[in-house]
Amino acid sequence: MTPEFIVGFGKEAIGITLLLAAPMLGLGLIVGLMVSIFQAVTQIQEMTLTFIPKILAVMFALVLFFPWMMRLMIDFTSNILINIPNYIK
Repeated sequence: MTPEFIVGFGKEAIGITLLLAAPMLGLGLIVGLMVSIFQAVTQIQEMTLTFIPKILAVMFALVLFFPWMMRLMIDFTSNILINIPNYIK
């Protein structure tokens, strides 16, 4: 294993991690901004109003994007397991 391989492997792992987290974080951000704007306009400062819509949005994103996320994780893991003999050399 060369230092270039380790750096490339780490870069790929971090990239996949970001891809897996992006849909849920993005939808949570959008819903959070919409709730914040709604609270600013109506001057309702209820704390549960901020958390429940974000939790529901993240759960919705997880259900919606789960097949794609699972395929991405399976491809990455199978690629690692298939190439173990190449990594040992």
